[in-house]
Amino acid sequence: MAYKMFAAIYVGSNEIAMRIYEINGRKSFKSIDRVSRIIELGKDTYSNGFLGTDSINQICDVLNSFKKKMKEYQVTEYRAFATSAVREAENTDIVLDAIKRNTNLEVKVLSNSEQRYINLKGMVAKYEDFHQVVSKNTAFVDVGAGSVQISLFDKNNLIVTENIPIGAVRVRDYLSMMGSKSGRLDKIMSEYVENDIVTFRNIYLNDKEIKNVIAVGEVAASIKKLVPELGVGDRISKEQFEELYKLIIGHHPQEISEKYGIPYERATLMLPNIIIYQSFLNNCKAEEIYFPNVDFNDGITANYMDEGSRVVFDHNFEEDVIASAHNIARRYRCNKSHIERIADYALKIFDAVKKPYGMGKIERLQLQISALLHDCGNFINMNDAAKNSYYIIANTEIIGFSHKERMEVANIVKYNTHYLPGKNKVSAELDGCDYMNIAKLTAILRIANVLDKSHTQKIEDLSVSVKNNQLIITASTYEDIALEAGLFESRADFFEKIYGIRPILRQRRTV
Repeated sequence: MAYKMFAAIYVGSNEIAMRIYEINGRKSFKSIDRVSRIIELGKDTYSNGFLGTDSINQICDVLNSFKKKMKEYQVTEYRAFATSAVREAENTDIVLDAIKRNTNLEVKVLSNSEQRYINLKGMVAKYEDFHQVVSKNTAFVDVGAGSVQISLFDKNNLIVTENIPIGAVRVRDYLSMMGSKSGRLDKIMSEYVENDIVTFRNIYLNDKEIKNVIAVGEVAASIKKLVPELGVGDRISKEQFEELYKLIIGHHPQEISEKYGIPYERATLMLPNIIIYQSFLNNCKAEEIYFPNVDFNDGITANYMDEGSRVVFDHNFEEDVIASAHNIARRYRCNKSHIERIADYALKIFDAVKKPYGMGKIERLQLQISALLHDCGNFINMNDAAKNSYYIIANTEIIGFSHKERMEVANIVKYNTHYLPGKNKVSAELDGCDYMNIAKLTAILRIANVLDKSHTQKIEDLSVSVKNNQLIITASTYEDIALEAGLFESRADFFEKIYGIRPILRQRRTV
């Protein structure tokens, strides 16, 4: 059986960690070693807005020590990701350049949605009880140094995910000075956190009953070190969590560090973490909170396995992305029948032209999301809805999409009705997005959108094929589609300009 040694490296806001995994031919992976160093990069970024020279040098020193470990295990492949401390720093490019020069390692900065998506993959891959837990209404509460991601699952499906800027390091550092001067720090932290959690509850929970909470994050594993004292395992009842809360607020971080063997820097984050979890429990009806033995390195490896089709998950991650888009569409009261029909038409056109034009799985998903969200701007103002839709998508997380991928979706929706200038005229505005990807998918969305211009779903079925340098679109319907046919030609002009083939609309009359 062939084995591969793989390294997953995580440059986090409070820790730089690496796990060495053994990947075998049975499409499974096993952790065989872990090394880490506590470095509070988040404190640097969140306080100063950038990572200083000392922090950058520390990152490079740690990564060089990791390289020695990788050589020891004869690692053949690795993935290295950085999260919010590097992502939010003003000097991100300088940091990445220094890492490359001093370590020769490629580190990719993840968007928040990519980071949480990878965490989810790790949970699905490594937490045996995941599907059993999320079969009931479950909140996935991922507490990071800079923010908290709350994802809600219902019957194994992701229904909403939202990022809240109340991470553990932010809470601790923003409020520690105030707490020392004006009273109990835990009370001040609780009040600070509660406002955002209550806002989330009012927008997304309403009367929804959350049965379970899954706790995720850098400090979650450290919290579990206190759990044996209560005589429980990975699953903790609300009452037992109250005891855990009292235990943490009753001890100074130094005491916790010494008694439980937890690094002091991490012990200082126990209180803000426990307060965030406690606040969420108080604002939903969950009776239990789970602390699975899964970390971000597991997610990196699961993501690597998924990329190469090395493992088959019993969870459809693409459906999570689509569900997230459907939730956004519901929030902005999009016409469900219309957007689903447009998405169906768009995907049929895409599948007919994808191979010759170099488009793949991610482009198909971007097109589908664009179709589902193309009308969301009407909720704000029907005057220039496309531009309103652009701003909604640009400022709304879509789990699994990078910032670039989401901004391409926003532009596809915008140029669905707006004139798309040439690349030279619009490149600065696109800010690194792929102009041709936007143009190709916009051309398809324009054709799909006009086929239901009346919003009445006249066309019962649609078949698409490429013949003799033409895109033949055959619409099966007994209704009059004069409106759609009349507007089709102008959209066909743009499509032909991009693809070099002419769309032709034909009607097959049904009885």
